[in-house]
Amino acid sequence: MRITFLGAVGTVTGSKFLVEHGGARVLVDCGLFQGFKQLRLRNWARLPFEPARLDAVVLTHAHLDHSGYLPLLVREGFAGPVYASEASCALAEILLPDSGHLQEEEAEYANRHGFSKHHPALPLYTLADAERSLKALQMLPWHQPRQVAKGITVTLYPAGHILGAAMVEISAGGVTLLCSGDLGRPHDPIMVPPERIARADYLLVESTYGDRRHPPEDTAKVLAEIIRRTTARHGITLIPSFAVGRTQSLMYYLYRLKQSGAIPADLPVFLNSPMATDATELYHRFRPEHRLSPTECEGMCRVAHIVRTVEESKSLNERHEPAIIISASGMATGGRVLHHLKAFAPYARNTLLFSGFQAGGTRGAAIVGGAESVRIHGEEVPIRAEVVMLENLSAHADAGEILTWLGGFERPPRHTFVVHGEPVASDALRRRIATELHWPCSVPEHGMTVQLD
Repeated sequence: MRITFLGAVGTVTGSKFLVEHGGARVLVDCGLFQGFKQLRLRNWARLPFEPARLDAVVLTHAHLDHSGYLPLLVREGFAGPVYASEASCALAEILLPDSGHLQEEEAEYANRHGFSKHHPALPLYTLADAERSLKALQMLPWHQPRQVAKGITVTLYPAGHILGAAMVEISAGGVTLLCSGDLGRPHDPIMVPPERIARADYLLVESTYGDRRHPPEDTAKVLAEIIRRTTARHGITLIPSFAVGRTQSLMYYLYRLKQSGAIPADLPVFLNSPMATDATELYHRFRPEHRLSPTECEGMCRVAHIVRTVEESKSLNERHEPAIIISASGMATGGRVLHHLKAFAPYARNTLLFSGFQAGGTRGAAIVGGAESVRIHGEEVPIRAEVVMLENLSAHADAGEILTWLGGFERPPRHTFVVHGEPVASDALRRRIATELHWPCSVPEHGMTVQLD
């Protein structure tokens, strides 16, 4: 078996790992690069393998940095199956068409307003491309080995993180490789913890928060304080949020805060993301994968008013009364939230609340980093609103939680590869694994191929 690292090394995005054995080829994850321009340009570059010669794809989960390249892969000739957990298949059926539609919409907007350097601006892929790729999805049950290519067997284990998130175990030629995907947290208020794994010959482990611990703050208390002080200023609390996972956590906390009286019960909450709306409804369908009771699940789903039309979305920008607006995307890279940022970021009475990791090169990272303005739709938008980063809502395990999960192995893997992190975070986790666990480990480079003996 050998593995080639084609994404999620030196960055948290673009997850792609090509596994080969005896002429068979399987791609673990098929994600989009996001953030810095030099990373995003990789989405447009030719892959270092022929998609038509790929036997199968296996997804760890449905977030676009793990699944969002699938429409391109299919358009370029891949005709095999895409294996994923049942919930990941259901989420991909929501996320991928939305991604294609959004890219078409943004290209059209850029052409209409003339701010793109490209004439004409083109979408990376279209809604039709995304819908075509969905035909390849095949559901893979938990814990049930499946031969996905000649000599290559795959088994999925629950990883927490979001609905359907999986660790992928690959077996070939008597060697096992475990890809952690994105690891959830052991005490997440919604998601179940990642399953403990006893052994693997080789390991790929994520490192998004590999250089830090999540703060030990009371998330509900901090969130309530932010909302109350913004409301006292008669401002809008605008929350750029990932449509799957983070949005549902926020809605759960808002439900609890309204129930307890920590924030006004009549304070309007708007969910302006059709994709997030559809994803939220899946929490009823996949109850075994989360901790919520039926009552809590119903409360979470109903705490926000759903914004369904473009006209209603535009009308939110005219609001002058306190409200909470949750809108995708979580790193402010696209979507309806950009129009809300243009409307609310210039005014000090409002709050921009970021609730998760902001990859380098994104608008979210710039705003959290203290930028005085950001460029949106070809114009500079001043940032005068209060900016708050609420890290404890992250669905990623922090460094300590990753080390605790690794402690569940009965014996060290022959080698551990630290992936899916910014360079500082990945190297920090590598050092801790080497010094605290005494495991052989390294941080691979983009394009590197390693033989797994």
